[in-house]
Amino acid sequence: MTMTRMSTSTANERPALIGLARLMTMAFEGTDLAPLAHRLIGRAEADLQDAEALLDLSWVLELQGLRDLGLATQAHALQTQRLYELPPRRPAGLRLLAFMAAGDLMTNTPLPFLIEDSDVALSLLYVLPGDTLPTDVSAYDAVFIAVSESEATAPLLARLAEVAASWRTPVINRPENVGRCARTQAFERLSGTPGLAIPATVRASRAELATLACSTRNVSALLPDGAYPLIVRPVDSHAGNDLAKIDDAAAMAAYLGRTAGDAFHLARFVDYRGVDGLYRKQRIVLVDGCAYAGHMAVSEHWMIHYLNAGMTESATKRAEEADFMAGFDTGFARRHAGALRAIAECLGLDYLVLDCAETIDGELLFFEASPGAVVHAMDPVDLFPYKRAAMAKVFAAFRALLGKRALAPR
Repeated sequence: MTMTRMSTSTANERPALIGLARLMTMAFEGTDLAPLAHRLIGRAEADLQDAEALLDLSWVLELQGLRDLGLATQAHALQTQRLYELPPRRPAGLRLLAFMAAGDLMTNTPLPFLIEDSDVALSLLYVLPGDTLPTDVSAYDAVFIAVSESEATAPLLARLAEVAASWRTPVINRPENVGRCARTQAFERLSGTPGLAIPATVRASRAELATLACSTRNVSALLPDGAYPLIVRPVDSHAGNDLAKIDDAAAMAAYLGRTAGDAFHLARFVDYRGVDGLYRKQRIVLVDGCAYAGHMAVSEHWMIHYLNAGMTESATKRAEEADFMAGFDTGFARRHAGALRAIAECLGLDYLVLDCAETIDGELLFFEASPGAVVHAMDPVDLFPYKRAAMAKVFAAFRALLGKRALAPR
């Protein structure tokens, strides 16, 4: 693999990479991406070496719901070029190299959102199986391991851990620690933390779940604190894909009948409704050990995603989120300071996004932690006027983290 930037006149005349943040913002705002897709296709047809057009196109296709086609387009781009530059909107003050894995939008930390209006010049280096990892990254002020935890990325993270030990350039999110975000590892490390509710999570095969479906095996034989209702999802699934609450053996049989996969994560369901019967899920951003508000969704349903929680339609829900963000430092963050500190220390990542809730008795309920979750300021200001200030704190903290690491003694 080469770390050399393109220097030919043809390459320099190409349009710069649009980048995931701008493209996702366009999709979020309801922009029709089809005309842009056609323009990118035209660029790629006119110049077979225009990998930037192909990479942008791969994201556009995935944002349009064409995941498989997007991944195929990404693969084509990466065969042409591995290193991509995302220039800053202001004069460059820091050069950041991010190591990336091929995959969908959940595979890597979406760094462009965190530095979109900053002075950070971001280089994205994709690593494919068989690539030789660079031993010298001294052209950059800092390195960020953007690869998120999954079974597919585990071999790459292991390789990065080996070579990163020899780099003199500061490394943010050490690759050997990323695997701690795996659901089973997170439970093992955080179980017993005061003030933290984290149900036991185990990996189970389809055959093992089938025994539950046939009522031939007690739940506790698979899950130490197990009892119906249960939460089940395929290994490496995110964003609620094929996530289900299972109330009994018959429901487990139905779930297996409609869900593909051979390996699943199983945990006890914790009812986290408030006294008003509503569910609330908080997204917390941990930057250099400090907690920041990402968002809070309020819903009538236990499986909350911000986009389906009805936040746009409900002024009451938005007002509650505004209060949550305005009082975060003296409220939520103070109530759960010990648990949040333990999560940051046990998982050992400089940048981490936590999805969680509060139980009825005041504990912090852990759902999942990953550096790959999106943290953004895309919401319309007229409906969410309070969000820009909260997101600005996150982005400023992230820029401060980069500067602190870049200036650290080597």
